[in-house]
Amino acid sequence: MKTADPTMARAINDRLALDLLLERGPLTAPQLRALTGLSRPTVSDLIERLRAGGLIEIAGETGADRRGPNARLYGLVAGRAHVAGVNLRRDAVHVGVADIAGNETGSASRPLPAAPDLVALIAGAIAEAAGGRVPHTVVLGTPGLIHPRTGLATDSGVPGWRPDLGPALAERLGAPVTLENEVNLAAIAEHRTGAATGRDDFALLWMADGIGAAVFLDGRLRRGASGGAGEVGLLKFGGKDFCDLMASGAVRDLAPEAFADRIVQGVFALVAVLDPGLVILGGALGRAGGDRLAGLVAERLGRMSPAATEVRAGGVEGDTVLRGAVLTALDLARDDVFR
Repeated sequence: MKTADPTMARAINDRLALDLLLERGPLTAPQLRALTGLSRPTVSDLIERLRAGGLIEIAGETGADRRGPNARLYGLVAGRAHVAGVNLRRDAVHVGVADIAGNETGSASRPLPAAPDLVALIAGAIAEAAGGRVPHTVVLGTPGLIHPRTGLATDSGVPGWRPDLGPALAERLGAPVTLENEVNLAAIAEHRTGAATGRDDFALLWMADGIGAAVFLDGRLRRGASGGAGEVGLLKFGGKDFCDLMASGAVRDLAPEAFADRIVQGVFALVAVLDPGLVILGGALGRAGGDRLAGLVAERLGRMSPAATEVRAGGVEGDTVLRGAVLTALDLARDDVFR
């Protein structure tokens, strides 16, 4: 069995302490010792090392009677790095910026004209939201397929689209840019802070201005060989594409029961193939339907499938895609800054 060398052991201990500060906020040295199980000298060394690296700082003192180093509270240097999440729609771009601790520090939205220079428009929105800071990492969510190896995207239907949007934007910003499918990012947000928290297996059916799905299995997002996992909008029912059956004009006047009858066709396809145990109804239509719609779909699904499956409405407030983009950017930035 291979054991960690001293350099690796220090890196593991440092990341453990940083993750605790992210989760719990400022902590004292004794609290870090209790939570990590590390010795007093080891914790003292890592505190000095992280302070010297500009990653943590003294954030105050406890109310202990005995003043001294052990009474100091240590917290993350939140401004050490900032990240940007981008939700690129067919009619607008929305940006959120957060510091390395996950605190929102800025936002911006801009409409898309008929023939925009997407790189310039997105870069301008990021600069506005970031207040002039250069973000450490940018994650951009967009409709369409993102190839998991090349990072290049298919035509998303966004005005001014270009398949090399990620590399071109990275060159313009001077920061790494990762493109990800919008529904995948929504699923990440639901997994981390929404209706799928604590679940390793689930499927998200996204019902908004487009229809799609995202799949989590064994705690991991599954993209497929070419980024096409979850494209349920292409399924045909009665000779019609599911995305057409679910278009806003086609479902606007449906009663909740009839709407559930239509939704369950796509949900059953996901359950029959994947057996995820949980299906989340996301996007504007899923959120608006709430628990009642989820219950109607679950009732119909139970009559069709032998696999026990829970159905829930999406649980993330606000812009789910943008939330997933920021969370993903934070993961990437922390892995780089904290390593």
